[in-house]
Amino acid sequence: MDALTLSKLAVKHTQNAFAESLYINYNYDMTKPVTFYGIVNERCNVKCRQCEYWRLKEYKEEMTIEEWQNALLSVKEFVGDFSINFSGGEPYIKKGFVDLLAFGHQNGINCGVTTNGYCMTKENAAKTVAAHPFNVNMSLDGHNAELHDYLRGQPGLFDRLSKGVEYLRQEQEKQGVQFPINIKPTINKLNFRHLPDIVKWAEHLGATTVNFQPVNRWTQETYEELWIEDEELAEFEQMIELLIEMKKNGAPIMNSDEVLRLMIPHFREEKAPPESRPCRVGLRNFWIDTRGDVKLCDEYPVVGNIKEQSAREIWYGEKAQEIRRQTVACGKLCLITCVSQKTLLDKVAMGLKLLRN
Repeated sequence: MDALTLSKLAVKHTQNAFAESLYINYNYDMTKPVTFYGIVNERCNVKCRQCEYWRLKEYKEEMTIEEWQNALLSVKEFVGDFSINFSGGEPYIKKGFVDLLAFGHQNGINCGVTTNGYCMTKENAAKTVAAHPFNVNMSLDGHNAELHDYLRGQPGLFDRLSKGVEYLRQEQEKQGVQFPINIKPTINKLNFRHLPDIVKWAEHLGATTVNFQPVNRWTQETYEELWIEDEELAEFEQMIELLIEMKKNGAPIMNSDEVLRLMIPHFREEKAPPESRPCRVGLRNFWIDTRGDVKLCDEYPVVGNIKEQSAREIWYGEKAQEIRRQTVACGKLCLITCVSQKTLLDKVAMGLKLLRN
């Protein structure tokens, strides 16, 4: 990722910040989506304790690579240059996925990917770097094999992920292609005492940043084993303050101080505090799932289908307009872009951190 790419995206986020203000204060809708997600499959090759995908008896229909290409072009026709993050399931087990990354680059679309790292072989690392991704995010929940492989349900995954990061860095140097390699830990009861160790591990391996997210209630394990309970929150708060101190000393932690501290009320299951509202997710987010269904927020109904409608038609359609009104009024504490990139300054800080690292 270079300064020019970030500058172009910054202009779009600046324009949308103005449009968000108009909508929130005057109910005048000039918004366009600026944050895009693509769920390419539900199939996965690991068994994460906080995830239901691998337990599903049936999977949703998957769009073909050609249908995904058409979807990307529809979005580009609507908003111009944009970035999208692909995830799953596990994207790398979808046939032709790396070709989709390359298609994005060839058409001026910044495509990133979130992966568990199991498939990041030397060959796939070379193909990925050649596709010029916007970024590669690696899901890592422990600083050693014992913890990470237990939480992710796959023996040997920690070592494969570690080698995958090394392969990516080697190929970046070999091919002269630069992009962020980000580590994305999911905070839970079993790993919160080791968060500083995860940051140190990421630094040692040469990752660009660490971007934490808290586990959500979903699977049986998240209720019985992984949720940080009230009696542990004081210790968890100490860990959060330690991360903030590490940030001040140069540690490559992506989260803002505000978002890190909001993880404490997250585990108390509190409402969003007034200073983090209103929610902006419906004013900026565009989620495309495996079938082409589009949501503005995962908590709300589908607003259209990218195979049947253009991105513009979906965004300004009646369903999207109604969901936008509902999300702005939502009081749930969700630590996603509606909070983590609440202001233009938050976006600028994130971009500068990526450039520095």
